[in-house]
Amino acid sequence: MAARIFLDSDVVIDFFTDREPFANPASEIFDLNERGQLQLFISAVSINNIYYIVRKYLDHKRAILIIEELTAMIQIAGTTRNEIIQALKNNFKDFEDSIQYSTALSIEGIEAILTRNVKDYLNSEIAVFTPENYLKSRAI
Repeated sequence: MAARIFLDSDVVIDFFTDREPFANPASEIFDLNERGQLQLFISAVSINNIYYIVRKYLDHKRAILIIEELTAMIQIAGTTRNEIIQALKNNFKDFEDSIQYSTALSIEGIEAILTRNVKDYLNSEIAVFTPENYLKSRAI
């Protein structure tokens, strides 16, 4: 059964914009998803963040194509009133990260959160890894 993994938007952006030195681990994560070894999730809130940043690297038309491709590749978890209320209680310094975390908590069987900013998830009850460290942990 595929491991259920929640991605912070920075990992998705690294993959689609080929940001170095982060692109290779992000690409490996997406490859594992393609091969059915991972099931990737993002929050609905991430879509606008991803579009906004990718558009700066590329342009509107290509950013829209990337969002279309992304929605075909991974699962998008809704962010509802419940996740927002939970986010207010999480004791995270960054509210956007708190919303991401609350959304990850709502996904049944989620095993880990992948982000480049592990320190932003210090209060997480879910395992948090950088993509690189997650890949190393799978190799053990």
